[in-house]
Amino acid sequence: MLHTVASNTASSRSVVSRSTLTEESMNSSNQLESLDEDHCWQAVLQRDRTQDGHFYFGVTTTGVFCRPSCAARRPLRKNVRFFRTAPEAEREGLRSCLRCKPLDQAEDGRVAQIRELCDYIQSHCDSGDSLALEVLSRQVDLSPSRLRRMFLEIVGVTPRQYVEGCRFKTLKQGLRDGDSVTHAIYDAGFGSSSRVYEQTGSRLGMTPSEYRDGGRNLAISYALADTPAGRLMVAATDRGLCFVHFDNVAEGSTETVTERLIKALHDEFPAATIRQTEAEGSEQLTLWIAALQRHLAGREPHLDLPVDIRATSFQLQVWRYLRSIPYGETRSYAQVAAAIGKPKAVRAVAGACAANRAALVIPCHRVIRANGELGGYRWGVDRKAQLLDRERTFESAG
Repeated sequence: MLHTVASNTASSRSVVSRSTLTEESMNSSNQLESLDEDHCWQAVLQRDRTQDGHFYFGVTTTGVFCRPSCAARRPLRKNVRFFRTAPEAEREGLRSCLRCKPLDQAEDGRVAQIRELCDYIQSHCDSGDSLALEVLSRQVDLSPSRLRRMFLEIVGVTPRQYVEGCRFKTLKQGLRDGDSVTHAIYDAGFGSSSRVYEQTGSRLGMTPSEYRDGGRNLAISYALADTPAGRLMVAATDRGLCFVHFDNVAEGSTETVTERLIKALHDEFPAATIRQTEAEGSEQLTLWIAALQRHLAGREPHLDLPVDIRATSFQLQVWRYLRSIPYGETRSYAQVAAAIGKPKAVRAVAGACAANRAALVIPCHRVIRANGELGGYRWGVDRKAQLLDRERTFESAG
């Protein structure tokens, strides 16, 4: 249930103006009580610990957000914004203060409620108990429709998708442990095997038996290419590209670039049959690498290459949107979340970008923070900046 953020003590004046919104209006508009910014500012000046958790303040000049009691130097009032919840501050591109660590106790009542439900799902996904929406709604004393809406807003997927994700995680572990496919499917909590096989392409990237064997009997060919952005490994199955990686230089590593890339590919597919193919020796790899080279040179802005990557349904949804971002443009993590209909799933979007295994083909480098900072990148922030600069240059040149 939604919990009030007003203080219950007479000595601690609430910074939140109480609202008389009905439950129906809260459901339809997701409206929150308004903040009294004068009282918020006084709480910041006094470093009032009693207001911690009631609101958060962000500093636009430093790009961080804090608790009211943060011991850091007080900012100028003109550079301060106030937020009801930590996720609101994050959606504006602000990052958590390393000194007061506001995310340690940033959960409001709804987030804590959904987190507890996620823990319940994880602990019961393989029990055989029903985890239907109606059953889950009784666990948190909410209507099924309201639970679905709240869960989708906070987690980024529906309760059913989350349940299936947990069961597929258990299935993967069972398959890796060497269980028979049938036993692994039913031990993971699936009522039938048909549901599993319907989703093997998007969830596992291969059949359950292939996954159990670490990709055994899966043939992967790869080739290496030198590009303006660094050495690139391109690997593919007969279905499409499964691994497109730049090298990430590991500090203190004695391995060569090629050795690191080959090791990363074998770590991803430990039991697959992997063979190196000179680009000229494979017509398909030749075409794909040539397309990637043209893309990096600005001659083929839009890449439309087939991929064969294991992913959750949420990751696939994010990646589909990323492939629609025009060449030379960027989107913030919050904009991506809003575009796929899950505005509160900003962190999940960042996680999906980090999980991308097909550089350039799925252009996660085009997603940045709302304040214009680059954010992270699996293959290095410097390379991310280089890729974006090249795209802007080629795009402006026409």
